[in-house]
Amino acid sequence: MELDIYLKVTGSLFLAYVVVIAWRLLNWVWIKPKRLEKILRNQGFKGSSYKLLYGDMKELAAAKKLARSKPISLSDDFLPLAAPTVHMAMSKHGKKSFLWLGPKPLVYITDPDLIKEVLNKFNNFKKPRGGNPLTKLIASGLLSAEGDKWTEHRKIMNPAFRLEKLKDMLPAMYLSCSDIMSKWKVMVSTEGQCELDVWPYLETLTSDVISRTAFGSSYAEGRKIFQLQKEQAELVMQAAQTLYLPGMRYLPTKRNRRMMEISNEVRAALTTIISKRLKAMQAGECFHDDLLGILLESNSAEIKENKNMKYAMTVDDVIEECKLFYFAGQETTSNLLVWTMILLSQHSYWQERAREEVLQAFGSNKPDLDGLNHLKVVNMILLETLRLYPPGVVLTRATFEDIKLGEISLPAGVLMHLPIILMHHDKEIWGDDAKEFNPGRFSDGVLKATNGKTVYFPFSSGPRICIGQNFAMLEAKMAIAMILQNFSFLLSPSYTHAPYAVITLQPQHGANLILKAL
Repeated sequence: MELDIYLKVTGSLFLAYVVVIAWRLLNWVWIKPKRLEKILRNQGFKGSSYKLLYGDMKELAAAKKLARSKPISLSDDFLPLAAPTVHMAMSKHGKKSFLWLGPKPLVYITDPDLIKEVLNKFNNFKKPRGGNPLTKLIASGLLSAEGDKWTEHRKIMNPAFRLEKLKDMLPAMYLSCSDIMSKWKVMVSTEGQCELDVWPYLETLTSDVISRTAFGSSYAEGRKIFQLQKEQAELVMQAAQTLYLPGMRYLPTKRNRRMMEISNEVRAALTTIISKRLKAMQAGECFHDDLLGILLESNSAEIKENKNMKYAMTVDDVIEECKLFYFAGQETTSNLLVWTMILLSQHSYWQERAREEVLQAFGSNKPDLDGLNHLKVVNMILLETLRLYPPGVVLTRATFEDIKLGEISLPAGVLMHLPIILMHHDKEIWGDDAKEFNPGRFSDGVLKATNGKTVYFPFSSGPRICIGQNFAMLEAKMAIAMILQNFSFLLSPSYTHAPYAVITLQPQHGANLILKAL
């Protein structure tokens, strides 16, 4: 009798469990997406009808494959290749549109006032959570922190990026640039010129700068971390393009195993560096000239001053920030440099104007901080390069509760894309020459060029603007100034134009240029 009752109760509980799971699954793959679709359409957004589970993922994958299979010329619109998701949404549905990333709607925000509101109200419109956890292996840190943790960690990190600290890092930047200039001089010495792919050298330069300025080490010591992070970025992009189901990261696939191996290797290497530094600090040594030292000392001071252990950085937090130093710091600046060289190789007028300015400021001498900060033409060229080829093509945010954005009511569970590259290339904003290289548009600064609107945000905008923006721009000015002091350069006939996003916007087939010694 008792056994019968037990079996009935157990059976009822199991049935109830199955019903709950089935309901949640049905809600996830169908009921909730269809409800969100209805709300968005009522708000005036246009998009494709939701397709069970996959949404637009198959069409997006096909669009990306097609875009990369077609060669393009320098005069072609490269948006379909660089940002196929953005291009597909805009070409099919217009600026007020949405796509489906699996069962989640992805809404495009293209109104400058709404973009400004999203970026300023960062506690309401947050970085997405969930998705494929493997994509977080590349770096998290300040990039993904939210709320009080972000506020406290930003406060701890701010001292490392102040102008007086950046000034102390100029010698490391100069040394790294000098190494590359020496290699190029040897290569052009025989015939006075040579053809080479400058992209790997610029990656070496910027990873060397990060190794020296972040850890006080040489590129040889940082090379392993850099190479592993680069491989991880490629795998992250592959993972982001596939539908993720809960638990898939635990499957022993070749990609999953390799991503975890890389993560463990990077963590081990950084743990060793940080442990050595902490021991040295405990022994009384001071480190004021590299990012890691400043970060650890700032963290220690915060703990002593406020006795605040809740948001103080742990060793794991410091590891994540170091990974971010390597990835964001290296990738952003190397991309800016390579696209600047590609553009200047096509536009000899601007190359000559920039060289005249550099030679007038420094001659053949070592560039200094004051001189670099007064390079107006070089600064205009860098700003225009960031407009045409921003490091990131989109910013992604999410709603975690029903919320108003301007006059729009967005439900919880919606992803948002702020399409940087689309806003930067929009003819309605920049004029008929929006897709052309014209640094003169920034002759009176960004504010004048944009009429004060949030239509130009290569480093994001608002309170969460990239903390390393000044670092990246100073490093880029140093590198470009030294290149212009030593070389002129033209685009090689073998150059293939193919901007594509591997987290950041890169030249898929490298950057073959013809360097000439001056």
